[in-house]
Amino acid sequence: MMKRALVSLLFGFVSAFGVAANPAVIRVGVSTGASGSPATFGGAATAIAQQRGVLEAAFKPDGIRVEWVFFKGAGPAANEALASKQLDFIWQGDLAAITGKAGGLNTRILLGDSRLAPSYLVVPAKSKAASLEDLKGRKFALFKGTTQQLTFNRIAAQRGLAERDFKTINMDGATTLAALAAGDIDGVYLPVNALQLQERGVVRVIEDTRRDPLVAAHTHLLVDAAFEQRHPQLVQKLVSALVANAAWTSDEANRQQVFTGWARAGVPVSAWQRDYQPDALKQRLTPLLDPFFYAHYRDAVRFARQFGLIRKDVDVDAWIAPQYLREALKAQKLERYWTPLAADGKGAA
Repeated sequence: MMKRALVSLLFGFVSAFGVAANPAVIRVGVSTGASGSPATFGGAATAIAQQRGVLEAAFKPDGIRVEWVFFKGAGPAANEALASKQLDFIWQGDLAAITGKAGGLNTRILLGDSRLAPSYLVVPAKSKAASLEDLKGRKFALFKGTTQQLTFNRIAAQRGLAERDFKTINMDGATTLAALAAGDIDGVYLPVNALQLQERGVVRVIEDTRRDPLVAAHTHLLVDAAFEQRHPQLVQKLVSALVANAAWTSDEANRQQVFTGWARAGVPVSAWQRDYQPDALKQRLTPLLDPFFYAHYRDAVRFARQFGLIRKDVDVDAWIAPQYLREALKAQKLERYWTPLAADGKGAA
């Protein structure tokens, strides 16, 4: 009886002062399928953190285990897991997070992860198409609910086109690659693996988004707001660890190691080298929540609403929680390590 009374008293203290005992495990969702052995992914500073065991080392003194959960179904599947209280943090792209937030998920964006990643418009190697316009009325693969869908819609809108002008087919990444190889689709926007397929002679790249930072893909890390409320000190520790890792990942001295690490997920170093040419690592792998980050997400919300991808607006300013990043940058003397970009993404803020 006395033991039960002490436990009850302890929980009363926790409730009264808003302090929660540390969880046994922190669950980090990754909105993409894993590849390689051990399982990993590529193209993000967070991927290098996962490979280097950065979070595991940060939380080991607290006796907390870190569990990485990958989703072949990408952002929509990760959102479902978060809604079911199966995740604490998610690495994902802009549209998936926006649809989740607009759909009622209570999340907070903590820091950026990668930006300005080109998308490549690819067609089967034997195709005669030379532009997106040439694919009008043809079969176009689209992984709905992901950044790929938003990128496609924004580019199409710039040219007076929309999804209805194409025979869009909802396909995940693996299905899309198989369909390309079989000639079952006529076009698709792909990330860096487009260059790998081009090297193998499976596809031709006919366009890319390098000249337009406003349609380039962005990824970030967000937290379940209930977890943040219970464990702000753990959120700060996680953000601080990822900022230190981002500084390492952004160092040109580590460029080859970064590409080699990403290649463990299946896309060769040669493709990453081409994808990043001539970009500096700092330009693409910054964690900053700068004017460009805010502008990109505000525009993404506006376009998602315009294209009917969400039904409610999202208040981006209220959604982002910059205080953890500010503290991490200050404590590690990294306030000037990355250059913040202006809202148009084309110059320093």
